[in-house]
Amino acid sequence: MLPGTPHLARSSAGTLTLDGLPLADLARRFGTPLYVYSQAAMLDALAAYQRALAGRPHQICYAMKANSNLAVLQTIARAGCGFDIVSGGELARVLAAGGDPSRVVFSGVGKTAAEMAQALRAGVRCFNVESVSELDRLSAVAAAEGAIAPVSLRVNPDVDAGTHPYISTGLRENKFGIAHDQALAAYRHAASLPGLQVVGIDCHIGSQITQVEPYLDALDRLLDLVEAVERDGIAIHHVDVGGGLGIRYVDESPPAADHLVGLLLQRLDARGHGHREVMMEPGRSLVGNAGVLLTEVQYLKPGDAKSFCIVDAAMNDLMRPAMYEAWMAIEPCVSRSTPPQRWDVVGPVCESGDWLGRDRSFAVEPGDVLAVLSAGAYGMAMASNYNTRPRAAEVMIVDGAPVLVREREQAQALFSGEKLLA
Repeated sequence: MLPGTPHLARSSAGTLTLDGLPLADLARRFGTPLYVYSQAAMLDALAAYQRALAGRPHQICYAMKANSNLAVLQTIARAGCGFDIVSGGELARVLAAGGDPSRVVFSGVGKTAAEMAQALRAGVRCFNVESVSELDRLSAVAAAEGAIAPVSLRVNPDVDAGTHPYISTGLRENKFGIAHDQALAAYRHAASLPGLQVVGIDCHIGSQITQVEPYLDALDRLLDLVEAVERDGIAIHHVDVGGGLGIRYVDESPPAADHLVGLLLQRLDARGHGHREVMMEPGRSLVGNAGVLLTEVQYLKPGDAKSFCIVDAAMNDLMRPAMYEAWMAIEPCVSRSTPPQRWDVVGPVCESGDWLGRDRSFAVEPGDVLAVLSAGAYGMAMASNYNTRPRAAEVMIVDGAPVLVREREQAQALFSGEKLLA
């Protein structure tokens, strides 16, 4: 069974397709390495959130760090979504894609004064503030701009999301957010500052979460704090429960988005907070299973201890395996009838950590195309130019037709801003 989306399938002839298009044909047409996305799969994933939130005051803000291609942002904006950003560069991308800045929340622990001013001028909906010192800076920047900055405090609820340590963000030892036991004092301080207006509360406990319980625990801790803050006379208009819902890479069983949202709404209602606007910041769950990375086999290198399948994609194209030891399914785009062998799938970058998959079983020959599945999130968004490798091209399948949404980089462009010494 292939992980991910029903938009990905293998035909009776053994050909791997996305939205009915043979992936090997796309590799031949556009070259490799190549990211391919299904627009329909993204919209299907988003629709699950929208159905569950229908009839309630809400705003979905796509966490664009997962995949910030302009066509992806355009697709999500046209579907009525806002955006969760973490830099001034991401704000510039939202605007370039036609996104509405009044539907943007600005998160992140290290916002600069210049980024704050940029966001105030654009008219973002809210700043998710992560420290008391950030409150002070934002108030000063807003006053200098002649503006009032709407703020929501990101609270660290000290809830274990049960995910990889690198992508866990809700524990006391993580760098994110304001500690739960310090949050009431931080709200009082925010309300006293002249350049700020308190509008909400926010938390985000991690990424690739596959259980409901951490969300409910975090929401309960948020609502405890909402009640305490409002007893102090500070109004909380929205509750932002963050994102982080996981996807299936191998055998995970994350809850369906509409099921998770339904349980969160039930908890809000049960505690008397059903009137509040709900905000969510999904990222991976919207785009992760909508994308694949295609790569061509260059060499086969059998050995006694290990056999290596060397491909033209590398850790600079897809960082997740090297950074997180992430397991991502790898499938031949055209099945062979010869017996399978076990391979470590590795790239050409000069690092022993340059691998895409270890101990994988398939029949393959040089020139074949492999697909790394569930690569729509934290794939191209984390790509680099290490070893002066141009980044991959990107294609989106729209209404059954492939559209080139990012041209392949050229090596000369990588050093065009550099200067030789006299």
